[in-house]
Amino acid sequence: MAPSGSGSKKARASQRNASDRVAQMRREQQAKDKRRLLAIWGAAAVTIAIVVGAVAFAVVNDRANTPSLSAVKDYTYEAGAHVQTPVTYKENPPVGGEHNPVWLNCGVYDAPVPNENAVHSLEHGAVWVTYKPDLAAAEVDKLKDVLPDTYALLSPYEGIPSPVVATTWGHQIQLDSADDPRLEEFIKKYRQGPSTPEPGALCTNGTDGTDPTVSPSLAGGAPAATPTPGASPSTSPSSMPGASPSPSAS
Repeated sequence: MAPSGSGSKKARASQRNASDRVAQMRREQQAKDKRRLLAIWGAAAVTIAIVVGAVAFAVVNDRANTPSLSAVKDYTYEAGAHVQTPVTYKENPPVGGEHNPVWLNCGVYDAPVPNENAVHSLEHGAVWVTYKPDLAAAEVDKLKDVLPDTYALLSPYEGIPSPVVATTWGHQIQLDSADDPRLEEFIKKYRQGPSTPEPGALCTNGTDGTDPTVSPSLAGGAPAATPTPGASPSTSPSSMPGASPSPSAS
C-alpha cells in the first residue's frame, strides 16, 4: 500500500516537470526567434551595404567619366546695357557686354548673325554655339543634334580660335570638334545657369538678324569681328513658337 500523500508528491513532481519542459521550450523558441531576427538584420545590413556601395561606385564612376570643364574661361560683364550702335567686343565671339535692345531669335542659322543681337540672347540664358564656316556639313549636323530645343543658337562665325566655340553670358570654351564631349557638359552647366542675368526671358519674338533697323552693324561700318550681313535661320525653329521677328526691347 502506497504511503499517504505519495500521490500528491508525484502529481507535484509531474507538474514541475511539465513546467520545466514548457520553460525549456520557451527558451528554445526565444533563442530561435533571436537567431532568426539576427539573420534578418544581417541580411538587411548586407543588402544596404551592397546598395550603398553600388550607388557610391556609380557616383564615383560618373564623376570620373564626366568631361572636364577646366578649359572654360570666365568673364564678368554688367547686364542690361542697351545700345543701338555697332559694338566692338573684346572676345571672339563675345561673351557679354553692351548689346542691342532686340535679342536674336534662338534657333539654327546657316550664316553669321549680328553680335549685338546674339549677346542679348546670351543675357536671357541662351547658349551660343559657333563654328568655323569651313566646318564639314556632317560636323554641323552633329552640332544641330546636340543643340537643345530652346535657349540655344547655332551659327557659323569667322575668325574663331577653334573649330567650335560654345558661349554663354560670362563663360566660353574652345572645342576641338563637334564630337568634343565637353560641349554637352558645357551646355548642361551654363545654359540658363547661375550667371544668367535674365534667366527665362524671351528667346523668341525678337529678330532674325536681317533687319538693319534693329541690327545696326548690318548697315556698314561694323568692326572686323562683326558677322557679315545676310544671316537668316536655316530652319525656322518650330519648337520655339513665335520665332518670326517682332522686335521689342527688354
